Amino acid sequence: MHDDGVSLHSLIGSDTTADPAFVFDGRPVSRAEFARKVEQTTAWLAAQGIGKGDVVAVWLVNRVEWIALLFAAARLGAIVAAVNTRYRSAEVSHLLKLSGAKLLVIEAAFRSIDFAAILADIAGDDVPALQKLAVVGADAIPAQWPCVRFDAFDKPCPPAPSQDDVDLPVLLYTTSGTTKGPKLVAHSQRTLATHAHSVATALQLSAQRHALLAMLPFCGTFGMTSLLGFFAAGATVHVLDAFEAAPALKILGEHKITHTFGSDEMFRRILALTDAPFPHLEICGFAAFQPGWRELAAEAEARGLPLYGLYGSSEVQALFSIGRASDAFADRIEGGGWPMSPDAKVRVRDTETGELTVPGISGEIEISAPSRFLGYFGNPEATRDAISADGFFRTGDIGRLRGGAFVYETRAGDAMRLGGFLVAPGEIEDELKSCAGVADAQVVAVDLKGQARCVAFVIPAGTSPRQEVLTAHLRERLAGYKIPARIYVVDAFPVTDSANGVKIQRAKLRAMAMERIAAELS
Repeated sequence: MHDDGVSLHSLIGSDTTADPAFVFDGRPVSRAEFARKVEQTTAWLAAQGIGKGDVVAVWLVNRVEWIALLFAAARLGAIVAAVNTRYRSAEVSHLLKLSGAKLLVIEAAFRSIDFAAILADIAGDDVPALQKLAVVGADAIPAQWPCVRFDAFDKPCPPAPSQDDVDLPVLLYTTSGTTKGPKLVAHSQRTLATHAHSVATALQLSAQRHALLAMLPFCGTFGMTSLLGFFAAGATVHVLDAFEAAPALKILGEHKITHTFGSDEMFRRILALTDAPFPHLEICGFAAFQPGWRELAAEAEARGLPLYGLYGSSEVQALFSIGRASDAFADRIEGGGWPMSPDAKVRVRDTETGELTVPGISGEIEISAPSRFLGYFGNPEATRDAISADGFFRTGDIGRLRGGAFVYETRAGDAMRLGGFLVAPGEIEDELKSCAGVADAQVVAVDLKGQARCVAFVIPAGTSPRQEVLTAHLRERLAGYKIPARIYVVDAFPVTDSANGVKIQRAKLRAMAMERIAAELS
């Protein structure tokens, strides 16, 4: 169904004389220029054989090509699968296979990331749908697939007819699952654009008064949602290609930035670089992943960097809710807050009785909202499990209602928050179990010197494997934040009998990990 009010294209707006839409590395991109780039990219994708229902995987840092590809795919009825630049071969292979991507748009190079080397470790038979690579910044990279240069902005292609069905899948985020590899969360133009308008309205954004520092990756909902919300409001978005504290601080100071979003660690690094205040900042939405975030929020408040707690997920999008200035400080910095959309509904269900709870009583958070995802791409069974009969998403998060707001407390399952990303232990465990000399593996998260890290326990198959060999294997296959800080060899895992069978005692494994690390450091 076509409805321009909730299409991505509608976010561009008609006032192309306003301030720049984006600023990349000091270079402004006007709304009119961005609209042209979208049209050029739409024609270019069509010339590459991309059409309705086709999937284009985008493996880029934050650059204008990323956003143009998303908007162009929407015009064609195609789908963008977002690839994290920190992914390595096993993760990229899984995403390409699960999405069925025909085209992979890839960086030629970025800092220390060797994209060609990562691709070289992916078997072509594992990703049969992939037909070619489009390289940004070079004519080609060494690869087993044909390469073309992404030159959409440089040469004209025949105009392509627009599809623009706002209810088709248009963007796939990755999210942690309980088995190897992430699931793909599908969003439509309607869910993305509607939520962008909700963010702009709830934050009372003004094109004249407000500006965003975008320092989160576009490949995740946290980075994409904040960008789309400010774009919808007509405000200028200053973009970091990848986060570094010094460039972030420079932009904050020079461009009168009013809003930015990130992890507690990002704000901690920015504060460490200066004693100066931040007189223009109004809202810094933050996700608390590390210990000591309350102390950080108090210090930031005193320095004029006002932190606001928030809540979101790939399934209901980031910035689903946020604290308010009228909240008491202790409440404002808690995860959760007030939903951005007036049509969003939040309820909490007791995990033992299955009954809905009253305010103040913890249980699983369930959400119904216009920002809710379409489903898990190609996985109807997981979608059915995640969505209730009356349309609420079962978040797997624990929290409680507080007036018209809610408080996020913790993750219900075993997923670990590492490097700012939610990671399923099974993903790392499966990679360990594929190593020679490993019969079984378990992975848990621990607090190591103030950082969330994972620790692995392995049961050997014959001769005990060496930690450095296992670590080297994992570094080739997984993002750095998923690499265990320690790998311990054990004869067996601690278990307990239950009505449903024998279960591994993960809490006991965490205690074992902390005891062993403490002994090493003493």
